[in-house]
Amino acid sequence: MKQVNAIGPTARRDAGRHDTGAVCPPASRREPVRPLRRCLAALLGAALLTQSVTPSAWAQVNLPALGDSVSAEVSISAEKKLGDQVMRQIRPDPDYLDDPLLLEYVQGTFSPLVQAARKLGNISDDTSDRFAWEVFLVRDKSVNAFALPGGYIGVHLGLISMTGARDELASVLGHELSHVTQRHIARSYIGESRNSLLATAGMILGILAAARSRSTDGVQAAVLGSQAAAAQASLNFSRDMEREADRVGFQVMTQAGYAPAGMASMFERMEQAYHLMDSGSYPYLRSHPLTSERIGEARARLGTNGETRVVGTTEHALMAARSKVLMDQRAEAWRQLQGLDAGARQGGAPMDQLAARYASALASIKLRDFSRAETTLKTADAIAGMLGADAGAKRMMVYLHAEFELARGKPAAGMAALEALKDERSRPLLMMKAELAKADERPEVKRAVADSLQTWLSLNGNDALGWQEIAPLWQQLDQPLRSVRAQGEARAAMGDIVGAIDRLRSASRLSRGRDSDQIEASVIDARLRTLVYERRQMLAEMYPRGVPPGAEQ
Repeated sequence: MKQVNAIGPTARRDAGRHDTGAVCPPASRREPVRPLRRCLAALLGAALLTQSVTPSAWAQVNLPALGDSVSAEVSISAEKKLGDQVMRQIRPDPDYLDDPLLLEYVQGTFSPLVQAARKLGNISDDTSDRFAWEVFLVRDKSVNAFALPGGYIGVHLGLISMTGARDELASVLGHELSHVTQRHIARSYIGESRNSLLATAGMILGILAAARSRSTDGVQAAVLGSQAAAAQASLNFSRDMEREADRVGFQVMTQAGYAPAGMASMFERMEQAYHLMDSGSYPYLRSHPLTSERIGEARARLGTNGETRVVGTTEHALMAARSKVLMDQRAEAWRQLQGLDAGARQGGAPMDQLAARYASALASIKLRDFSRAETTLKTADAIAGMLGADAGAKRMMVYLHAEFELARGKPAAGMAALEALKDERSRPLLMMKAELAKADERPEVKRAVADSLQTWLSLNGNDALGWQEIAPLWQQLDQPLRSVRAQGEARAAMGDIVGAIDRLRSASRLSRGRDSDQIEASVIDARLRTLVYERRQMLAEMYPRGVPPGAEQ
């Protein structure tokens, strides 16, 4: 089964090759291929749909949602479990990125779309609470986003970096969200299963006919012909789903309050980005409609009186600039961005000039070129003041100053910079303070941040980054039991149940000392029992005929 997700056209070189449907260009020969690179996260999901889910799991029959013809064939429960399984393999990957500022911005763009989909009735009662409806970031410079089973949406930093407005990003997220709400993954599984049966039947009949004529060439023709027919049927099915995702996604984004022109504007950007890839040849071998067709359809939805352009904000420009720096960690890429301290090469708008300086300063920080970073920061501050930047952009500049002070070893100055956000209560602020507190020598600062972060984690226990940040803080505060427990909770939040159990067992042994915190010890024992139970349940699902020896270790 192919991935049913991508937002743009990808030409196929031949009909017999399996198409991922992704918007990813081929990997460079010199570039290492990682699990999340080149859209392999979605490919993993596709493979698991046909390999890792047992027949008994797919055979489950739930009451079908209204208008949902696939629920009886592929249960919502099976799709959710599959999505959770995929995410357990994605979260530990180094290209799975939790940058608090960027993630907060993308989540803030995605949440109104989910609410709008609920209002429109696209999210059924069955999936509303059971699917995750979670968006995550992938450190990849390709322009792509993808949907996974169970309501997970992945966004490449390369996509964010090339958008000019939040409305354009919302159009992509709305498209991917619609793949989930319309059950395209389940429908594609069913469709390809039927196509496979038809192809197999055609191939058998062809082979029998060729055998009667004793023709070797006839046998080969029968095999290739049946495969080509099945591939074409799958492509047609995918194109239909892409058009449906465009149509439904447009309704969702407009219902959420985003500019309707955002979708057409995004397609136009994609057409420019993929001009060489999208030559217009062999459109019948594509898994997506031609970008030019999608632009026309998106423009047609605007009507004659609709606004035909979108207006970007300074905040979005800085978010795109941040994505450019974080999506490629090579020193040569950062040095190229560092050169933007001379200003944007294209267009002299103050917003573009500010974004250029932001990217340059952050790249200089990554390269530890602090004198150049400081000079660029001063220029950026002057432009922001002259521009009258929006509140979001001013906030981004405050965080950039804190990052600068942290990188050059002045955590107290970083804490002082954050005083401008003293009334803010946000996850990015907590994580930034945790980074600074770890480098701060003052115990009272470490204690205050650790207590605030512990309160946050009591309400957001699945925040892996939060647990990772608090573990060294507790160690520095001479609280080893809490530190080891935090390491275990971080593993559990990432889906590494085995690693979490190992860490919590270590914490349990540590808690047997005379001076250990007995309240913390009881919490650790309770969590350990819960995770062991979860592990047994997972093994029972993976091995319905009995857990093989050694698998439970």
